[in-house]
Amino acid sequence: MEAMAEKRILVVEDETRIADVLERYLRAEGFATERATTGRRALELWRAFQPDLILLDLMLPEISGIEVARTIRTRSDVPILMVTAKAEEVDRLLGLELGADDYITKPFSPREVVARVRAVLRRAGGRGRAQRIYRAGAIEVDLDAFEARCGGQPAALSPTQLRLLAALAQAEGRALSRHELLDQLGEAYVDVRTVDAHVKNLRRRLGPCGALIETVRGVGYRLRVN
Repeated sequence: MEAMAEKRILVVEDETRIADVLERYLRAEGFATERATTGRRALELWRAFQPDLILLDLMLPEISGIEVARTIRTRSDVPILMVTAKAEEVDRLLGLELGADDYITKPFSPREVVARVRAVLRRAGGRGRAQRIYRAGAIEVDLDAFEARCGGQPAALSPTQLRLLAALAQAEGRALSRHELLDQLGEAYVDVRTVDAHVKNLRRRLGPCGALIETVRGVGYRLRVN
């Protein structure tokens, strides 16, 4: 089993029973945890605890999980795993458009949550292992430094967004299907249609460079090379 010792997980959940179970399973796997039961407290602990990943329930008192995610994404690329009791696709996509790296719906298995946490942390933790810089037009993706630039200006991307952009840049103008992009991201649990939400959010984060990501009807997406 892959070790994730000393990784800090912020569990944001207002249902005590669920939070207790999640923390127990995460701690058994070697994670350090802190708990917030309101959106306001989640933002306080995000600043003070500096977690490596946030397990964020959408339905929270005081400040909703959506607003918490929106606030965090303006200042940080910390991985966010959304938790929701609503199974409608619009809720799932909304979380991803806000910059969430994955989502899970209630009821869920605590073991599956741990597996999702590990998967997201692996994607976010690949910073030191990558050795190449990809360039396409005005876009530059440096996986070694784990950063991206648009026309020389830094672009604040989440780990999932950066890996998606790297996959598109590496293809050098070739169209990639949604399945290919999911394979690149390692998102075994996510429906291929959520790639659309990732791309939409990525385009917004890239500003003027977002237009370089073209939709190829019936296939997927392509990063245009000038």
